[in-house]
Amino acid sequence: MFIEDIIRIVKEAGEILLSSKRPKIMEKAGHANFCTEMDEKIQAFLMERLKNVLPEAEFLGEEDGQDVFTSKMESGYCFVIDPIDGTSNFIYEYRPSVISVGLLKDGKPYMAVVYNPYDDMMFHATKGQGAYLNGERIMSSDAPLSDQLSVFGTAPYYEELRDRSFDIGKKLLPLCVDLRRSGTAAWDMCCVAMGRVGLYFELKIQLWDYAAAALIAMEAGCIVTDINGDPISFRGATSAICRARGVKEIPECFK
Repeated sequence: MFIEDIIRIVKEAGEILLSSKRPKIMEKAGHANFCTEMDEKIQAFLMERLKNVLPEAEFLGEEDGQDVFTSKMESGYCFVIDPIDGTSNFIYEYRPSVISVGLLKDGKPYMAVVYNPYDDMMFHATKGQGAYLNGERIMSSDAPLSDQLSVFGTAPYYEELRDRSFDIGKKLLPLCVDLRRSGTAAWDMCCVAMGRVGLYFELKIQLWDYAAAALIAMEAGCIVTDINGDPISFRGATSAICRARGVKEIPECFK
């Protein structure tokens, strides 16, 4: 199975990330929406190497105009790449940042790899075969939300969602142990998957943010939906709630 090849390639990309210093910043549209030379370098590396694994696959990536889900991607294989999820963290050396590679098959999640090179934490999953961290099976926590941390993203590129994001966070805070914000959606979902936190939410994330991590979370027993409790589409931008096994219902503060 080629999941081992994907893991190996992503590990090599992580070594490239760790070798970088003082990135050149190229700002994109939106508040604090940054791109660096390293984002583009890693995406190009991943695309070149992954083509050798699945030559017939389509590619969707955050950088270089590769970021639109097309009808061609609804059938066959499609790699969805986020070369650095947490670019602002990378720029300011605020850990972690992760590399995310999801593989869709006929428009549905099939394989996933998320790598935090700073702590050498390699997550992977294949549909129906469980989720793994450094080769060991992981499951989300079965504790209630009141006994767990929650994490959230502020959808920083979408200023119209700012007030609602923090209003939900304010209402969620007394329902859990405390709130955290990491700055990377893929990492947050993986934290729910491995049992560090009980719930993650964000009001708008892109396909490359969740294509890999959502599968890892689901294979770890999590429930991943949009903010209304509906299945996420794996076609493009969405709101997202990722709940561990112990969080049986979506809290009232989301309604």
